[in-house]
This record gives sequence, structure tokens and C-alpha cells, in this order.
Amino acid sequence: MRRSRYLALLGVGVSGALLLSAAPAAARPAATTPPGIVVVDGMTQPVFSLADAIEERVYVQTTVDTDHDGRRDRVAIDISRPRETATQGLKVPVIFEHSPYRKDVWGDVPYPSVLVDELPQNGLTRGSGLRALDLGVQRAGAKANLPGSLDDYYVPRGYAVVLGQSVGTGDSDGCPTSGDRAETLGTRAVVDWLNGRAPGYDANGAPVSAGWTTGAVGMTGVSYNGTLPNQVATTGVEGLRTIVPVAAISSWYDYYRANGLVVAPGTFQGEDTDVLARFTAGQARAEGRCADEIARLTAEQDRVTGDYTRFWWERDHLDARRVEASVFVVHGLNDWNVKTEHFAGWWDELTRRDVPRRIWLHQGGHGGPGSNASVTLPDGRTWTYKQTENRWFDYWLWGVRNGIMDEPTAVVQRENRVYTTYANWPDPGAREVALKLAATDATGPGTLTAGKRPTGKVEQGFVDEGRTVHPDALVANPDTASPHRLVYRSPALSHDVRVSGRPEMRLRMAIDNKPDANLTVYLVDYGPAGSTAAPTVVTRGWMDPQNRTDPARTRPVRQGKLYDYRWTLEPKDYVFPAGHRIGVVVFSTDQEYTLLPLGGTRLRVATDDSELRLPVVGGRAVLGF
Repeated sequence: MRRSRYLALLGVGVSGALLLSAAPAAARPAATTPPGIVVVDGMTQPVFSLADAIEERVYVQTTVDTDHDGRRDRVAIDISRPRETATQGLKVPVIFEHSPYRKDVWGDVPYPSVLVDELPQNGLTRGSGLRALDLGVQRAGAKANLPGSLDDYYVPRGYAVVLGQSVGTGDSDGCPTSGDRAETLGTRAVVDWLNGRAPGYDANGAPVSAGWTTGAVGMTGVSYNGTLPNQVATTGVEGLRTIVPVAAISSWYDYYRANGLVVAPGTFQGEDTDVLARFTAGQARAEGRCADEIARLTAEQDRVTGDYTRFWWERDHLDARRVEASVFVVHGLNDWNVKTEHFAGWWDELTRRDVPRRIWLHQGGHGGPGSNASVTLPDGRTWTYKQTENRWFDYWLWGVRNGIMDEPTAVVQRENRVYTTYANWPDPGAREVALKLAATDATGPGTLTAGKRPTGKVEQGFVDEGRTVHPDALVANPDTASPHRLVYRSPALSHDVRVSGRPEMRLRMAIDNKPDANLTVYLVDYGPAGSTAAPTVVTRGWMDPQNRTDPARTRPVRQGKLYDYRWTLEPKDYVFPAGHRIGVVVFSTDQEYTLLPLGGTRLRVATDDSELRLPVVGGRAVLGF
């Protein structure tokens, strides 16, 4: 299921043309002439002194007042720029990373329990309230670029680097608002200041301007730090020439919900917008002047229905109509924190609006591919990821004619860890193939077939015990019937089969003894027959049966009645090797992601009206069955 997007139009402005050009290495100016950037093989070189760089703190005034104290919030930014360019009059572009994780996060913020007696949408009493959980890793370390990683690299190459602190965090004013317009405008203000449209001040309150910059800005960052560039780009702010969002959110609904179901980001069970706001605000601010604002998040985020409401619409940044910046999307194909729908949904919108773009997908989880990850282009040249990022910024901010926009649109790391180039993503050769569910009895393992379904109508049932049974156990032992899940597998594949895009699940199903249930499906690579290797979970998808027609609307489910459920799993690019079997596992509560009600809910699937649809490169003929 894909919901319609009704998005606010934020901001105005059209990005101007790049004015600066780069001198080739052979034409490097003599020491007595004003220094300039040096380009070798289409890439700026480190020729400026980092040790002598100018460092300054500026407080930029925004247009928002998130703590409602009657004063516009100011956000703190730290600037590092080459001293030589200042002394010789050379203006420089800016690489800007804004972050809510710079300092004073609340490391042990309490999380709501995901243990509930009944699902809250059933209208019954919730479970155990708040409990403290171990975060495992500090979010600031897990989600932010390390301080210095950008300026160490880019200042010597003739860039200014600006590291900002989001509204309501660190040394900035205000309260965190977790992804809404205020947060967006609070970040955009820095781009406006760099272009002379917003005031900035030093620590003593004296006005500060940015006369040292060309006004050309590129934003980047990982996770939340990469999400803010997405948000700002949708405003069309003048001066933002490009963004490089890495593992970035594009819709906050898709981060905390899935098709009407409350679903956590991977490894952060129980987190929601209010928990994240407390974390980024720090304990003193969260329990002090921002307590009312965070309480509003708690009330409006709605962990009961899971519906797509105006609250989530205000945090949906998938409208590319005003995007003037180019976009270099970077994401992990196994990222279960910021799930793959975030890059895929954003990529779809960028494609629809013909925004200049490139995409780099890797086999890792939450984060980037690593600076030394490398790809060989069709012309034989090899570039690392960091060199590619460098060349991207050079092209869009310095105006270096390095041909990067003539290179393949998509880079995808394959399962053998080799990076491969493609004309686009999803692969243009992908065709939807329907794999029908079939079974011969009420509980045993079933089959997936692209041909004619076996005759006879069979219904299969299972009982939810996901609170106590881990998904690994539900995926395992596919040759054996389980009372807590259903499994369906294809015959062994005669060829490698590549899936590129969004798998879609279509189930005809009933809930026999409750008004609602969690609904979970895993796409699984089961390996060759007789293999003792653990199955590989390829992708996942979740749904609230009460939102079967629309994520924005809860509709009651009549117990025992069969309904048609249709929704997409998280997008994927994956090769099932020849000899392996494609599998789908249907169950209810997902211990890793959903709320965990007490067991006993009975679910029933009508196999004759159910199917899995896969985007197969080459179509049905590749399957061989």
C-alpha cells in the first residue's frame, strides 16, 4: 500500500548559476599570486593550511520561536575556512552539516514500554508505562558525522565547513520539534545567513556577516544530519546548490509507523518523536522549558491508531516540487533504522521532478559505505566513495567540469561486496511477477508458484505468540509446520534472480478472535535444498489490518471475516542465487519492531486469493518455474 502525499509547500527561491571555475593543476598560480583551488583529475586537492584555518562561532537568527518566549530562536554554528582565501580575497563555497547531536544529549531518556496486554487500537488498557532502556550506543556517536571529519578533509581543498546545532539542542535556542516546519526553517536560516538574508551575531551580540563565501552551499550528513538537508531542499532556498543525504529520513511517518502500524526504527524499540526530542534536547531542557512542547509531541504523535494525520503530514518531506538543489542519495540496503523506503520514496519524487541526481547503495546497515569503498566505471576509471563525494561537491559548488553527471546514475554494491554501475534504480528491466501462495493442508509449509495454482481452496491458520517467539525462530525450519507462522517457498531457482524495487504482499486474511492484530511479512532467501546455513531475511513489511484501505483512516475489522490486504515491503535490490528458493513468511507480532501484545490472537489466510509480487529483473522468464 502506498499512501497519497499531501505536502506543505515550504519557502521560495531559485538557485543561481555557479560563477567560480577551477584552475587546472598545470595552471596552478605562482606563490606570489593570489592562491586558488587546484584541480587534478577533476577533483580539488588539499593545498590550503588546516592548521591556520579561521575558526569562528556565529549565532544565526531564525524565523521561528519554538520555545514561545517571544524571541526568535538563534542557532549556533561553528565555521572553519582557509585563512589564505581570506587574505587574498578568494571567496569560497560552503559544506554545511546541521545536527541535533552535537552536545548535551540525554543518554538514558526513558522509553515507553512496547509490552502491552492488548494492542492500543483495540480500545483496551495499555501495558506497563515508562521504563528505562539501555540505548546500547549513544545516538550522537551512532548517527552523526564525527566532529572534524568534514573540515579536516574539505578546508584544505578550499571549502568552508559549517557545523550547526539544531533548534532546541546544544548551544542553540528553542525546543526540538522532531522533523516539522520549524526545524526545517531553523536549519534553512543558516543558508539564508550565508547568502546575506538572515542576521548573525557573535557571542557578544555584535552583527556578523558571511562576506567570505560565494553563497554556494552543499549540505550533507548521516541519519538525522542527512535528514535535515532533505527537509531544507524542499523549501527551494536560494544558494543551496546540492545535498548529499546519507541514511536519511524522507518521511517521519515511515520512520515510526508502517501502513497504520506503530513500528520502531531498528534497535530502538519504543522510540517515537517525543523520545527523540527528549534525547536531543538533553534532560535539563526536556524537563524544563521544553516540557510542554515535548508533551505536545506525545499527545499528537498518536501511538494508538497509528494513522497518518496532519502531525505526520507536517513531517513528510517527499514533495520535490520546489527542490532546486541536486541530490546525491546514499543509503544502506540493509538499514533497518532508517529503512529503505526513505531513499526509495525520495528517489521516486526526485525522478518524477527530474531533479539532477545520483544514487549510491551499499550492503551495509545504518550509515555510509565507508570512504574507501570503490567502484569501477564503464570507462575503466576507479573512484572511491570519498573521491566521488569530493567530485560531486566540486562540480556543484566550485563549478569543476569533471564529467560526474555523465557517469552512470546508480551504483549498487552486490552481495559479493563488488560495486556495480546501473543506468538507474530500480533497474529499468524489472518487471512485476506474481507468485501465488498455495498449500495442501491447514498448517503445513506451502509453495510459491508463478504458474497455475493447484486446484482446491485451502485456508491456513496460525496463532500469534510473537511476544515470546523471536522472528529468527519463525523464519527457521521451513520444512516443518509451525503453529505461530505460515511459510511458502518457490522451487529451486534455475538462474540467479535479481529483485530490484518494492515487493508487494497481497493477502486475503481474517482475524478470528480479536478486533485487530499486528501483521508482518518477511521475504526470505532459503538457500538450496538440504542447506544447513541460516536463512537470509531479504526484506520486511508490516501493516495494521484496520488501515487496510488507507494509512490515514482506521476502519474496524469484523472478527472472522476475510479481507483483502495489500501493501509493499521495504524496497530492496537483492540477487537470489541459482539453486536457492524464494520464501515468504507470514506472522503477526514482530518482536524486533512492533508493539508486543499478549499472545493468543488467531489469524487465517485464504491461499487461493493471496500472492507475493516481486519486481524481477528480466521478468517471469528468469524464474524458471
